[in-house]
Amino acid sequence: MIKIAVLVSGGGTNLQALIDAQKAGAFPNGEIVLVMASNQKAYALERAKNAGIESVVVSRKSYDRVVVETLQSRGIELVVLAGFLSILGKPVIDAYPGRILNIHPSLIPSFCGAGFYGLRVHQAALEYGVKVTGATVHFVNAIPDGGEILLQKAVAVCPG
Repeated sequence: MIKIAVLVSGGGTNLQALIDAQKAGAFPNGEIVLVMASNQKAYALERAKNAGIESVVVSRKSYDRVVVETLQSRGIELVVLAGFLSILGKPVIDAYPGRILNIHPSLIPSFCGAGFYGLRVHQAALEYGVKVTGATVHFVNAIPDGGEILLQKAVAVCPG
């Protein structure tokens, strides 16, 4: 069984979708065993508690070192960034090469990279006037939103 950690920053709607998928049996070879938040007020922590999943908060001081130590101490094999609003540093990326996935709220290569996170992505898409947007799941590497794309889902932007 692959041990999965989900890193979050806010409300945890993506986390909840992953928890629901896990309960439905969508991960027969993996299990979310840890939720790590960069914000102690993140509602995602409550979602983890309700699902019986261990959660931890890691402060920004000595962040990358503590993230790696925390993940390794729990035997984490796969990391999923789900609404995680921080850029992981080289120590984390080097410790988990090809094993960190990000859910980005646009169709990469549009509205991505440094500075494009959270609601900023949606605001930029609306300001540009796109008719289609979506989400991308990709591997994380040293370039923000620059890793190999695994899956994309397009959705129409409706008037209003």
